[in-house]
Amino acid sequence: MKSMRFSLIFILLILASLACFSTSAQSTPSNILFSDDFSNTDNKWDQVTESTRSSDYYNNAYRITVNDTNSDAWANPGSESFTDVQIEVDATKNSGPDDNDFGIICRYTDVDQFYYGVVSSDGYYGIMKMTSDGGMPIGSDSLLESDKIIQGDASNHIRFDCVGSTLTLYVNSTQVDQQTDSTYTTGNVGLIAGTFDTAGTDVLFDNLFVYKP
Repeated sequence: MKSMRFSLIFILLILASLACFSTSAQSTPSNILFSDDFSNTDNKWDQVTESTRSSDYYNNAYRITVNDTNSDAWANPGSESFTDVQIEVDATKNSGPDDNDFGIICRYTDVDQFYYGVVSSDGYYGIMKMTSDGGMPIGSDSLLESDKIIQGDASNHIRFDCVGSTLTLYVNSTQVDQQTDSTYTTGNVGLIAGTFDTAGTDVLFDNLFVYKP
């Protein structure tokens, strides 16, 4: 099992516009609440370069890097707010350690209140809850291992459903975790990436869709 951390969090607060793209295999266009393929800068995601983290458009994707240990960086699309959502994204390790984490945020209201589903490039996953005490897994003491995660410099399709009090994480079309928590009911969506004992997490996100379940 992978031990979790209580870490300093870096926020990437983003402004983005609503966009609708073509039909996916699982939903019709009328079910799409928000989407971005990051092929252009029209949705105005942050373009930030700092010593500890950066975020920018990169090769038709959105890139988050974290250059400090035991830290997270995340991005939210402006003032969007949703209740029940199904969120999907393609995430690829661009460089850095396999001992990382990256994934999807739901029900974000502030730096101390949101859920997030993450995987790592060394094969771990978890459904997390952020509070004023930091982020910790729901239902376990640490991240757990799954052979459904493609390890190393690879892409994984991540899906995170937040429906009522049920939180469900899928990786590459397979459910790997489901937990129940009723603390947070509405909020924004987002993307997150982080480090453990080794700095240098570098993740590309693409084909983000937020669906009405």
